[in-house]
This record gives sequence, C-alpha cells and structure tokens, in this order.
Amino acid sequence: MSKQKIAVFGAGSWGSALAIVLADNGHEVRLVGRRAKQIDEINGNHTNNTYLPGITIPTGIKGFTEAKEALCDVDAVLLVVPSKVIRETVRSLLPLLSKKTPIIHASKGIEPSTHKRVSEIIKEEGLGSDQMGSITVLSGPSHAEEVALRQPTTVTVASEDDEAATYAQNLFMNQQFRVYTNPDLVGVEIGGALKNIIALVCGVTNGLGYGDNTKAAIMTRGLAEIARLGVHMGANPLTFSGLSGLGDLIVTCTSVHSRNWRAGKMLGEGKTMEEVLEQMGMVVEGIRTTKAAHELANETNIDMPVTKALYSVLFEKIDPYQAAEELMGRVKRNEVESLYDL
Repeated sequence: MSKQKIAVFGAGSWGSALAIVLADNGHEVRLVGRRAKQIDEINGNHTNNTYLPGITIPTGIKGFTEAKEALCDVDAVLLVVPSKVIRETVRSLLPLLSKKTPIIHASKGIEPSTHKRVSEIIKEEGLGSDQMGSITVLSGPSHAEEVALRQPTTVTVASEDDEAATYAQNLFMNQQFRVYTNPDLVGVEIGGALKNIIALVCGVTNGLGYGDNTKAAIMTRGLAEIARLGVHMGANPLTFSGLSGLGDLIVTCTSVHSRNWRAGKMLGEGKTMEEVLEQMGMVVEGIRTTKAAHELANETNIDMPVTKALYSVLFEKIDPYQAAEELMGRVKRNEVESLYDL
C-alpha cells in the first residue's frame, strides 16, 4: 500500500497505539490532541508518558492541537475519542473536510440519550454519507499498552462498504497487528461497546473477593445477553463468537490493563462511582454504556440480568453484595434455549 496521510483524533493510550501501528507501516501520521503540553512532548521528546509510559513515539508521528492543520490533504481520518465527545468532534471536522474521506473509528460505546452506535452518530452528524466517505469501525481484543510494544494482536475492521473495510485492513495490517474484515458493522460495534459492561461486573466480583468460577459465569452469561441484544438490533450472531465478541470479552474481563475491570474492582471494594471516576482520571466507557444498554433492554424487552445488576449498583446505589445475591437468586432456567430467550 502506498504511503497515506492519516489524521488521528485522540492522543490517549489507544489513539497513540494505533498511530504507532500506522507509522510502523510507513504512513504519515498526524496525531491530534487538546493539550499543548502533551503535543509538545510527543513532538519534542517522542514520548507520551501520561498514557504510554516507557514507549518511544516514532518520528513518523507528528502531534497537532489544531484540527485544520492536521486535516490538510489527508487520505483518511481515524477517530479514537471517547464516545461522549464523538458528536462534537464530528461537528468540528465536517466544515474542514473538502473531499470525500474514509472515516475509521475505534471508539466504543452507545449514546444514552439516543441509544445510537458510534457509526450512527458519525453519519447523523454529516460524515459517512455518500458525499463525505464511508465509515469503518476497528475493534477487537487489544490493550493499547501491548499494541504499543508490538506484541501480537488481532482485530477486526467492519464496514457496510467492502472496499472501505479492505482499505482499513491494508492501512493497519502488519506482522504484529493482524486485521480481519467483517461485514457486520452492527455486531462489531455492539460487541465492542457491551463487553465493557461485563468487564465492569467482573471487576466488581474481584473486588468482592470472588474467584474464577464467578468470573467465568459472568463472562459466559454476559456474552449471551450481548448476543441477545445484538441480534435484536440486526447483528449476525456469529460475530459474537469472534474477535469483537468473545475475544474482546476475554481480554477486557481478565486483565489489569482494562480500565473497566479496574473501575469495577474499586466498586466491589466499596468505593462510590464518583470516587472511582476521580481516582481513575480517565473515561470508563462501560459506565455510560450500562445506562444506554439498560434502557435499550427495557424498551425492547430483552433479558439482560447482568447489565441490570450493574445498573442497580451504579445508578440505584444498590450494595454490590445485594446485587450479586439477586442475580444468583433468579428463577431457574435452561441454559440451552434459543438465542432470543436465553
């Protein structure tokens, strides 16, 4: 693939790690962040120690604080910002893009007020239309810290446009970062968003002192309810047995690298949601997504007991022990039922 000019919005750990992958592949990367001090560090010291301590930022990455400058003559845009600022980010970019430009996003979440997926928000705000280029999502089991260390990683790119998915695959694919394509945009986005809920719950169980049996139960039953809601929204059920379903669930629910798992552990240890967020100092996407998924489950009459239990802890201030007891004390069920009635 010829050298491409890529503007990456979001200079946190994941945005920086993906920028490193692109730079390793010989592309010109413009990494956009809001804090001048951080961008000066990237350009001057070739480090981003707040988010990727100990990692050298390749010289093929240049930091920017001004979107207009970063977008000059770009071939593609990569959005790696928290889902809560996707709308305002897209609104700011739209008047600056003068040509049809592929939009790739690696953000995970569902908007509570509208219950829209990230690609739906991007398109609603004016990008991803026929005139402005296609939308592709990149998702899968991938801790930023390990990607930045060039450890073997596999992810999925999904788009309604096969050519767009292949373009993204070619941008990122290398010996350490293997990229698959998937036509199921809905399923990949749903899997990537809802696994953060299950990771939070797994963290809570660790904080309560429970062990591997409990974690295995939460992950397995959590995957079942992710698939239930995803299929209802139009996803292919096979997607949830792949990288953006089972794979992402494993890596996020079992690792100390996972901010959702760490946040859940603090909740299980007795901290309030406000205390957790203050101590984390970073966005915990699963909290916001829990609210959206709980509302969606109620609206669609989809059974999501793990999500419901977490919602009661986060937003109804139910004690985690009580929520766990209520989850275990539900009526008896048959495990092997239809996908819709699990």
